[in-house]
Amino acid sequence: MCGIVGYVGPRRVVPILLEGLRRLEYRGYDSAGLVYHHQGQLQRFRAKGKLVNLEEVVDEHIGVASGTGIGHTRWATHGAPTKDNAHPHTDCSGELVVVHNGIIENYSSLRSELTAKGHVFSSETDTEVLAHLIEEHLEDDLVAAVRAALAEVEGSYAVGVLWAREPELLVAARNQSPLVMGVGEEACFIASDIPALLPYTREVIFLDDMELAVLEKGRYTISRVDDAQLLDKAVTTIDWNAAMAEKAGFRHFMLKEIFEQPQAILNTVSGRIIPDTGLVELPEIGLDEADIRQLERISLVACGTSWHAALVAKYWLEKWVGIPVEVDIASEFRYRHLLLNERVLTIAISQSGETADTLAGIRRASSLGAKVLTICNVVGSTMTREADGVIYTHAGPEIGVASTKAFTSQLAALFLFTLYLGQVRGTMDSALRREYGSGLIALCGVIEAELPRLQKEIRALIEKYYTARDFLFVGRGVNFPIALEGALKLKEISYIHAEGYAAGELKHGPIALIDDDMPVLGLVPRDGVYQKTVSNLEEIKARQGRLVLIGTGGDQHLAGLSEDVLYLPEVLEDLNPLLYTIPAQLLSYEIAHRRGCDVDQPRNLAKSVTVE
Repeated sequence: MCGIVGYVGPRRVVPILLEGLRRLEYRGYDSAGLVYHHQGQLQRFRAKGKLVNLEEVVDEHIGVASGTGIGHTRWATHGAPTKDNAHPHTDCSGELVVVHNGIIENYSSLRSELTAKGHVFSSETDTEVLAHLIEEHLEDDLVAAVRAALAEVEGSYAVGVLWAREPELLVAARNQSPLVMGVGEEACFIASDIPALLPYTREVIFLDDMELAVLEKGRYTISRVDDAQLLDKAVTTIDWNAAMAEKAGFRHFMLKEIFEQPQAILNTVSGRIIPDTGLVELPEIGLDEADIRQLERISLVACGTSWHAALVAKYWLEKWVGIPVEVDIASEFRYRHLLLNERVLTIAISQSGETADTLAGIRRASSLGAKVLTICNVVGSTMTREADGVIYTHAGPEIGVASTKAFTSQLAALFLFTLYLGQVRGTMDSALRREYGSGLIALCGVIEAELPRLQKEIRALIEKYYTARDFLFVGRGVNFPIALEGALKLKEISYIHAEGYAAGELKHGPIALIDDDMPVLGLVPRDGVYQKTVSNLEEIKARQGRLVLIGTGGDQHLAGLSEDVLYLPEVLEDLNPLLYTIPAQLLSYEIAHRRGCDVDQPRNLAKSVTVE
C-alpha cells in the first residue's frame, strides 16, 4: 500500500517527486525517500515519519539539475517504520536503487541465498531483496537484469528501478499492485495512482499484471515481464484535474470530501436516470437483459466501507428485485468454498479498483463461471479492466484515508443498479422507479442544504463526547449498515473504540456495556421499524446510556429521550442511508479534529489496500 512516483524528462526532478509523493501520502506515511541521478551517481535521501521530514532533508537540493528520479512513501509491512527500512533500497554497490509496493512472499529464502553469495543487507524489508537480486543478474543490461530477477520473485509488486550507469533510464514493472504511466511532452512518469500525475499530464497508460515499462526522456516501451516483445497499449485521457485533488480552503481533505457529496452523488446519477420516465440506463455493465432475467443470486464482495455499502444494497435488492443476495468480506470470500456459476452475478465494490482481496475474489468468481460487475471510482483500474462490466461512481479523487464521498457515491450507484434490475426483471413499475429516481436526484439538494447547519450543530454537540473512550452506534433495517459505517469512521480517525450494532441485538449481550459513561448514537428515522428502534433506545435510556439521536424533523418523542438530537428532513425511506450517513461522518470528523488527531492520515492506515 506504498506510494511510488518516478520521472524521466527535461525538468528538475526533485520538485516533481515531492509533489507526487504529497499526492500519494494517503497510501502510506511511515517513512519516505527519493533518489535522483546527478553527475554519474545516485543521490539518495530518506526520512522516518511523514513526508515533511523528507522535505526538510532535501530542501537544499530542490534546484539540482537532474531529470531522472524515483520516490516512495511507505506503509510498513516487513520491518518497522525506520529510516533504514525506508525506500529507495540499494544493492551492495550503491549504484542500483529500487522502490517497491507489494509483498515479496519468498523474500526469506531469496535473502538467505543472496547472503550466502556475499550480499550484505542493511534493512529488514522484503524489498531490499529485489535490489540485490537485480544486482546478481546485472552485467550491462538493466532491463534484462530486472526481467531475470522478477522471474525468481513470488508475490506482488509495483517497482521502479534506476541504475547509476544509465542516467536517463527508468525501468518499472507491476504484478498485483497498481502502477500507472503518465505520458507528457518530452517526459514520462510512473505513479501508484492518478493524483500524482495530474499536475503534469492527464494522458496515462494503465499497466497490467506482468507488464514491464522502460521509460526514457520523451519515449517509452512496454512489454511483458517474461517476454521482450513490445506491446501496443492504449493511452487514456483522465477527466480529473489537479484542482480536484486540492483542499479548496477546507481544513482537511476529509471535510472537503464530505461537502462534495451532493455533487459526487449527482455526478454518479446524471445521464443514467431519466426522471420523466423513470428509465435507468447502464450500458457499461456488460450484461444483456437475458443475462439479468436468468440471474438466480447476487454475490456482493467488498472490504471496509465498501462492505457497508454492500450491506445496504442487500436490503434494496431483496426488497425491490426479489433476488437472494449474499454479502461477503472479500478477504473471507476469496478463501471459502464458493458456490458460483453463470447464474450468479458477483459485484465487486471498490473505490480504487485495486484492493487486493477484492481483486482476488473476483478472479476466483470469474474462474467459476460467474459474471463479474465492479462498482468503482477509478477509470482504468485493474478491477474495471478485469470485470465483465462496470458502474463508475464519478466521485472524483478522494484523498482522505477515511472514505466519505466514495461511500455515498457507491450507495447511489447500487441504488441505480437496483432500479435497473427492477426495470429489466419487471419487479418495479415505471411510476415507482420514477418516484425513487426523482427522489435520489432531489436528495443531492437536500444534503447540500443541510450540511452547513449540521456541521454547526455537531461542532457544539461534540464538546460533551470528544473525550469518550467508547461509543456505540445503533440502527435497524436499512440503516443498520450506517451504524456500522459511523462506528468505523469514528474509530478510524479519532481512535475512540466504537462498535455498530443492530439496535434489536443489544439485548442479546452488548447491553451489558451500557452505563452513564457510554455514549450511544441512534439512527431513528420515521420509517417502517421506527417504533421498534424507539423501544430499543428506551432500553438504553433506562440504563443511563448517553443518547445522541439522529431522526426525522418534527419528531418530538426523540426530544424526550435525549437533549442531543439532530433532525433531518423526511425523504423516501430507502434513501435514508445516504442522508443519515452525513451527520455520522461529520460527528466523527469534528470529534477527531477536536481531539487533535490527524484526520486525513490516521495512524496505521492507508487509502488503497493493495496487499493481502
